[in-house]
Amino acid sequence: MKHIFLAALLSLPLSVHAQDIGKITEIASGLKGPWSIGFLPDGEVLVTEKRGKLWRIGADGKRDEISGLPASEDKGQGGLFDVLPARDFAISGRIYLSYAKAGEGTSVSMAQLEGDRLVGVTEIFEMQTDSTGGRHFGGRLAEAADGALFLTMGDRGDRAAAQDPARHNGTIVRIDPGRGTAVFTKGHRNPQGLAFDLGGQLWAHEHGARGGDEINRIDKGKNYGWPIIAYGTHYSGAKIGEGTAKDGFEQPVFYWDPSIAPSGLAIHSGKNWPAMAGRFLVGSLKVDHIAVMAAGGSEQVGKIETRETRRVRDVREGPLGGIWFLSEERGALYRIAPPK
Repeated sequence: MKHIFLAALLSLPLSVHAQDIGKITEIASGLKGPWSIGFLPDGEVLVTEKRGKLWRIGADGKRDEISGLPASEDKGQGGLFDVLPARDFAISGRIYLSYAKAGEGTSVSMAQLEGDRLVGVTEIFEMQTDSTGGRHFGGRLAEAADGALFLTMGDRGDRAAAQDPARHNGTIVRIDPGRGTAVFTKGHRNPQGLAFDLGGQLWAHEHGARGGDEINRIDKGKNYGWPIIAYGTHYSGAKIGEGTAKDGFEQPVFYWDPSIAPSGLAIHSGKNWPAMAGRFLVGSLKVDHIAVMAAGGSEQVGKIETRETRRVRDVREGPLGGIWFLSEERGALYRIAPPK
C-alpha cells in the first residue's frame, strides 16, 4: 500500500480546509474498470469490475476473486455494477449485485458469500423495458433501515421511455426481497449515485446531458421531469423539452452546469471526522475530483482533487469514517483517513 499526504494536493475552496484532511492510501491496484465498493464486517472490502469480476480485498491489499456470479454483459455502459453487503451480513452472509443482462435491462440478484464463492444466487428483480441501447443503465443500490432495497435505472438512451408508466426506464424502484417491487420515482435520465442520510432520507444524483447534472431528494411517487424539464441542453445545443420547470415535476436541490459526470455518492456520518458530518461526497468521471457538498446537497463547498482522483467511479464512507474511492482511470482503490 502507498501513503501520500494530501495537504499539498488538495483544491478545497470555501469551508473545507487542507488541514482537515488525512492521508491517502492506495489499498489495491491493477483493477480493470472498477465500479463499486462494499464493506465486510471483518475489515475486508468487495470491489466489482464492470467486466464481470468480483474481488475480495484484504487489509494487506491481497485480492481473491469471487466465483459463482450471475451472468452479466459487458457491452457499452452495461456490465456488473453495484455490490451491496446486506445490513445483517454478519448473520446472513447475504450480498446484492446489480448488473446488465445480455439483451435486457438492469437486474438484481442476491446470494450468500461463502469463502470465495457465491451460493444460492437468486434473481430478485429484472427491469421491464423494450429498450436495447447500451447506455444509461443506472445500477446503484441502497438498503433502507427496514431491509428494502432501492435501485436506480436510467432511460437507456430512450428519452421518452423515462415518462412511460409501463416501463422501468428512468425510475428508482423499491425492492422488498420475497415480497415484491414497486416504482418509487420516475423521470430520471441516468442516476449514478444513491444514498440514505442519517435521518433515513433517500438522495440520488444523475447525469444531465450537456449540463444539468442533478442532486435530488428522492420522495415516493415524485416525478423528476426528464425529458420534459431539465437544466442544460442536448449535446447538439438544442433545448431539452419545455424548459427548466413545470407544474407536477420536481426541482433538483442542486445542479451542475457545466457537467461533472457524477458517479458514486456518500453522505458522511461524521464518525471520527466531525467536520464532514452530513456532507455529500460526489465522484466525478469528467473533471477528476470528489465534489464536497454542504449537508443537504444544496451547495458545493469544496473538492478533493489529487492525481489519484482520476475518473472517480465510486465514493463511500468506510467503517472508521474514512473516505474510500475507486479511480477508474488508475485502476485502484484508495482510502482517505480522517485527520488526527
